Parts: sequence; structure tokens; C-alpha cells
Amino acid sequence: MSFDRLIKKIIETKNPTVVGLDPKLEYVPDYIKNEFFNADGMTLKAAAKSIFLFNQLIIDSICDIVPAIKPQAAYYEMYGHYGVKTLEKTIRYAKLKGMFVITDGKRNDIGATMEAYTSAHLGTVMVGDTECEPFAADALTVNGYLGTDGIDPLLKVCAEKDKGIYVLVKTSNKSSGELQDKLIDGTPVYAVMGDMCEKWGENQIGEYGYSSVGAVVGATYPEQLSELRKRLPHTMFLVPGYGAQGGGAEGIAGAFDKNGLGAIVNSSRAIMCAYKKENCPETEFAEAARREAIRMRDDITSFINLK
Repeated sequence: MSFDRLIKKIIETKNPTVVGLDPKLEYVPDYIKNEFFNADGMTLKAAAKSIFLFNQLIIDSICDIVPAIKPQAAYYEMYGHYGVKTLEKTIRYAKLKGMFVITDGKRNDIGATMEAYTSAHLGTVMVGDTECEPFAADALTVNGYLGTDGIDPLLKVCAEKDKGIYVLVKTSNKSSGELQDKLIDGTPVYAVMGDMCEKWGENQIGEYGYSSVGAVVGATYPEQLSELRKRLPHTMFLVPGYGAQGGGAEGIAGAFDKNGLGAIVNSSRAIMCAYKKENCPETEFAEAARREAIRMRDDITSFINLK
């Protein structure tokens, strides 16, 4: 099962974190951008090439100590078809380096449209008599607002292709409570959605007790993290909001089970731009990313019992 593979990587690296590769062009060091601008001009093609090299060097620097990456699709789509190609290449490069890949796409629809999203990001597409794998991620973030009709196509592919999904449950943004904290028969919407995740995943439980259906639960709401961990014993958590959004390691501890498992914590900008915070030479950006990834790992594991 997909999240069994992720948990094994977490245990192997002793690191329950994921690096979000959400690269704005301004994050990329000038020496990389200038190489491609000189060759291709100030174009989308040059931007996408710059981002891919930036991603490659960060992946090279962290692949032995971090179990997973999480590219956010929007940061690639903004560069048109060149950026979409960079997303695909980034996913495949990370997997070649042994990393687990979560595409942050927050996709949702129903019927044939959701089947198409599923085939694109997690499954395969038949071209004549040839089966092709478009993006080949291990997991995908999805929006469960349309209910079971939007999730069923994903569950089928999760079972057939050894994939996983993370459903938005309690997101890390400030206004999440405008809807997610509203009550339905006395139960918050986020808890109702969490219960649905447990239900959707009940037939796909792996060896560590977690299903192929995970939940996105923000680090910025530690009380809800702890509450949902108890409420959703079979649901793996993806935890955004650490660091830049204000979520601290001590509060995040409630996302984990008694074995220090059950959650993976994301950091994006703090790792990609660590060289700027350190004020080190831009040619050392990958080394700075590694140092920040180690600092984050040590910070989080100091509060959990990861065996």
C-alpha cells in the first residue's frame, strides 16, 4: 500500500517531513537563471529550465535524509506547457532518487472528469495499445467537497496502482474556520470530512494501520490536530503550515501516534530559500537547503517518539 512505502521511508530516514518544491522564479539563484536566460531569453522556457535545475540540485542534496517531496502543481502550471513538463520531470527525477512524491494539486470533480484527473496524476492512459503513465506521482491532494462521487475514481486507482490521496480536512490558512469550523448536528465540518476519510479508506488498510486515504490537517491548529489524530486512527496526515505559516514542532506532536508515525510535515519556502536566510553564497543554496531540512527534522523528532 502506498502509505506503507512512505512510512517505511520515514522509519528508514528517521524523518517524518516532506519538502515542498513550490519554486517561484525569484527563489532560484541568479547564476542558474542567467545561464538559461542567456540561451533562451526571458521566456517561459528559460524559467522552466531554471526551476528544473534548481529542483534537481535540492533533491540531490536531501534525498538521503528526507523521505518525500511535494511539488505544488500551480507553481509549474504558471509557466505553461514548459512548466508542466518540469513538474513531470521533477516527479520522475525524485522517484529515481528513491523519494516518495506527493503532487499537491487539490483536484476534484465527478464522473469522467475525476477519472481523467486520476489517470493523469496517479494512474495510466491508454494510447492505442500502449499504457502510458503521465505524471507518476505516489499520492495526490484532493478536495472532498463533492463527496463520494469525487473520491470513488481515486479509490479504484489507489487499490490497483498502489497510490494514495490526501483529502483536505482542516487546512492551515487563517480563514479555514469560516466553513471548516461550522457545525453539522453539533460536529465541525472538518471532523465530518475526517470521518468520511476513515470511511473511504476502510477497505485499504496497510500494515501500519493506515489506509490509502489521508487527510490534510494544518500545523497552525494544534488542538484540532490532536483531536483528529484520536478520531481518525487509520488516516495518515499531511501537515502543512510548519515554520513560515507559524506552526511549531511542539504543537505538531499531536499529529503522531504512539510510535511517532501517522503524519508527515511539510516545509516549502523555508527549505528552498534557506540560503537567503543564512545569507550564504547563492551557489551554496542546495547545501543550505540540506541544513534546514536537518534542522527541521531534529526539531520535530525532539517532540515525538519515532521508533
